[in-house]
Amino acid sequence: MAARRPHLVDPALQAASFDRIRTDHRSEIAEDYVELIADLIAAKGEARAVDLADRLGVSHATVNNTVSRLVRDGLVATEPYRSIFLTESGRELAEMAKRRHKLVVDFLEAIGVPAAIAHQDAEGIEHHVSDETLGCMEQFLADRGPA
Repeated sequence: MAARRPHLVDPALQAASFDRIRTDHRSEIAEDYVELIADLIAAKGEARAVDLADRLGVSHATVNNTVSRLVRDGLVATEPYRSIFLTESGRELAEMAKRRHKLVVDFLEAIGVPAAIAHQDAEGIEHHVSDETLGCMEQFLADRGPA
């Protein structure tokens, strides 16, 4: 019996999917940083590079390079020997990222994923899910009603 050949997706569709993933990866780091900066400011009154490095599990050099990029992108502001501050654009991005994260966590928990795993999985899923899929998750939760 001959082995079945794999079905290949249309090349244009596949290329578009990979292009979206590359774009998602570029924005993923910015979203993670501004979300964490917002959380640190809310919890501690400030966001310091040392705290970002500790919580993200990266080096201080990585944090400094990323924060420099976020400054160039207009998402954060810094001053020498001071904390890191979100700009208005940074605050908006952080709020959007938090809402998306919460929606993904709530959806995963609604389908039976344990809370700790849902939070962990949401960190990856939230950056790679389309607005259409998020809308379906939101509708599923609304149709389901309060848990």
